[in-house]
Order: sequence, then structure tokens, then C-alpha cells
Amino acid sequence: MPGNKSTAELYDEYKLKMQKIADVRNTMAVLGWDQETYLPEKGAGFRGQQLTTLSSIAHELFTAPELGDILRELQTRNELDAVQQKNISLSTEDYEKNKKYPAAFVAEMSRATNESYHAWIKARKANDYSIFAPALSKMIELKKEETAILGYEGHPYNALLNEYEKGANTGMLDTIFNDVKQALSPLLAQIEKQPAAKKDFLLQHYNRDKQWQLGIDLLKAMGYDLKAGRQDISEHPFTTSFNPLDVRVTTRIDENDFGNMTWSCIHEGGHALYEQGLPTEQYGLPCGEATSLGIHESQSRLWENNVGRSRSFWQHHYPQLQQLFPENLGAVSLANFYKAINHVQPSLIRTEADELTYHFHIMIRYEIEKGLMDGSIAAKDLKHTWNEYYRQYLHVTVPDDVQGVLQDIHWSHGSFGYFPTYSLGSFYAAQLFSAAQQQVPGLDASITTGDYHPLLEWLRTNIHPFGRFYTSNELCKKVTGKELQFGYFLDYAKNKFQNM
Repeated sequence: MPGNKSTAELYDEYKLKMQKIADVRNTMAVLGWDQETYLPEKGAGFRGQQLTTLSSIAHELFTAPELGDILRELQTRNELDAVQQKNISLSTEDYEKNKKYPAAFVAEMSRATNESYHAWIKARKANDYSIFAPALSKMIELKKEETAILGYEGHPYNALLNEYEKGANTGMLDTIFNDVKQALSPLLAQIEKQPAAKKDFLLQHYNRDKQWQLGIDLLKAMGYDLKAGRQDISEHPFTTSFNPLDVRVTTRIDENDFGNMTWSCIHEGGHALYEQGLPTEQYGLPCGEATSLGIHESQSRLWENNVGRSRSFWQHHYPQLQQLFPENLGAVSLANFYKAINHVQPSLIRTEADELTYHFHIMIRYEIEKGLMDGSIAAKDLKHTWNEYYRQYLHVTVPDDVQGVLQDIHWSHGSFGYFPTYSLGSFYAAQLFSAAQQQVPGLDASITTGDYHPLLEWLRTNIHPFGRFYTSNELCKKVTGKELQFGYFLDYAKNKFQNM
């Protein structure tokens, strides 16, 4: 019985059980990574079966009565330190939530995710949303069922939001996206009056192998440890972590679009640095996991935009880039290159959007997801709704499904509630980077010389090591002195784009 054991013995038993669950989940993650990189097409069926089996095992382990008994007993003990107390508190919260899920639902969701992902791949290859629509419709019904399982206040979408950004709700996000519309729309209108930056040189032929090597070099420069990770090619760039010593990234390469791979590498590199910075001694425990998806995204957006699209960053890397692609960039000045990579213009593809219009892409997905969950939008109408939103908010005409409703992988994974964290991440990134500039002497100068160690060390000290000990806003306030404020991003955007 748990009550007959010492606190140290009981905590060790809890830790072993949690790490066993993590081992199963990370085995699933390895299979998922393989599914999106190297899996032969004919292996999809059995891979789905394998993932379903493992998800059921993980669910059984994490809802076992023995674990619940240990958690309840540890909550009564006074000898735990602050981190141990937080682990027990968060694990208890997670345990109670997971017990709400019937085992049959967990297995069905795993099967549906596998079917939906492969339907999405086929639909993209055929450029035909109708191939994906039936699987997506099934996924949406399961996600609606999940909102009922989890319970919620107000809008059903709140249940899914809380899975990625604890405490977030539609009221908060409606306010944020209203700020986006009210504050960014005038700035966009002002920028559009300026002469358009010439960027045709970014859309010339860039050799695939040279691009690949550039991506590896940039990842190394940022501090990504290739002895604890690797990069591969996938349909949609992503980062996956099996533990802090095995964190993998993927990218995609378009030989006629320089930016496609470059900022994918930097973006995913930011995610990977966060995962590599989590404490290994907390493996399998809440304090060894990322704070939230919003904070996770703050790390990728900070590196991608605040650093990777800055003039300081390219003052160091641009001469090397010109040597790598002299026929395309040899006669292009740094000033013109900088303007081109920061060109603001409404576009079709979220992952290739500029820093300002990006948030309209997210707002569109947010509005759609809310509608799908409350039933005001149906899967069969999604293509039309998507195209209409793009016409309304970004004033662009969607020419086909790949550049429209099929461009993101997230819904095929069932990741409803994820998209808003991208905008939250950008806003956290601006506030955190502002704090880093104030707290790290000579930070901008070090970036100009290609030395990112001071920035990475600041992140390793202030962001990475805490896991889920703090909520997003608690961490933001701890580091910056304030909870999240949209004004930091607005100030950053005005300073950058009005002085281009």
C-alpha cells in the first residue's frame, strides 16, 4: 500500500511509472516521425494498427488505479520539494483528465488520425479536397465528442484550446484577434503605400544540395546539437522530441524559392533548441515538458523572425550566402536582400507569410475551428468557407486546394485548438526578445558577429529549464515583469517595418 512507504520510495515509484508511460509515448513518436519521413506507402495500414495499440497501452498505464493511489498519497506528504510538488499536482490534473477518456475513444481517435493523415497526403497529391473531406468529417465529430468528454465553460472550443494553452479561451482570443484587426490593418495599409521591394532573386533556381547544407550550417550556428538530433525532409516541416538528447527536425526544399527551406530550418531549430534545453532529470515528468504550445511557438518565432529576419543576423551570414549562390545574389546588396526577406504582402500560404499578414492566416483558422466545433461550419463546406475568408481578410483568390484548405497538416492530426498558439507565440516572442535585449549586454552586437551563444544561454536560463512549473503568463511575468501584452509586438513591428 502507498501509505506504508516513505515519501522518497513513493516518489521514485511515481517517477518510474511516469517514465514508463513516456517510453511508450516516445516510441509512438518515433513511429510518427518515421511515418512522415520514410514510411513506405504500403506500410500505412499496419503503422496505424501499431500506433493504435501503443496509444491504448499508454492510456491504460496513465489511468491505472495504482498510479492514482500513489498520486493521492503523495499529495498528503509534506517532504516534497517545490518541483516535486508541482510534478505531483500536474500529474494528478493530467491523470484525472485522462480518466475521462474511454479506452474505446482513445483507440478510435488513433485509428482516425492515421486514416486522416494518409487521406490528407493523397488529397494533396491529387490537389482535391474531396478526397480528404470524409476523413476530416469523421475527425471533427470525434473532436466534438472530445469537448464533451473534457467538459468546458462557454464555447466548446475552449476545451480544445486548454489542451495546448492552459487557461486560454475564446474570450481572450477574440480580444487578441480584434487587436490584430484594429492595430495591424492600419500598419499594413501604411506599408502597402511604400514602394514594393524587389524579390524576384529569391525565386530563382537554388540548388537543392546547397540549400540543404545551408540549413544544416544555420542550425549548427544557432546551437542545435546534431549529436542529439538530426534533420530530414517531410511534406510539412516539424520538430519531434523523444527526449532532450534526441530531438529531430524536418524541412522541405523548393529549388525555386529560397525562403521555403531557410526559415523552416530556423523556425524548427527554435523549437528543437527548447526541447534540447529541457532538464533530462525530469524526463517523463511535467517539469520535463514544455510550458505550453504558445511558449514553444515563442521560441521558434523568436529565432525565425526576431533573429532570423533581422538585419543583424544577415550582416554575418549574407556574405557566406552570396558565395554559396553567386549567380543569384552576387549583385544583390544586403539592404535589398533584407527588404526582400521582410516584404509584406498578402499571400496564400501561412508558412511563407510575412510577420504581419501571418496573423490574419491564424485568425482565419481560428474562426473556422470555432465554427467546426459549434456546428456553424460543416466539413463539406470547408473549402468554400476557407476561400471566402481569404478573399475577405487577405484579399487574395485561392487558385487550388493545395494552396488553400489542404495546406496545413494539423487537422489531419486532430490538432484543433493548436493554431492560435502560433500568434500567441509571436506575441510572447516579441516581449521575451525585448527582455533579452535589455538583460544581455551587447546582444545585438553578438548577433551581428554570428555569435548566438549569449542569446541561447539567456533562453537556457530563463525559459527552457522550467518545464511546466509555470504557466505561460506566469513565466512571461517572471522573465519580463509583465503578463503577455500585444503592445510589444506592435512596437516591434512598427519599429521594423516603418524603418525598412
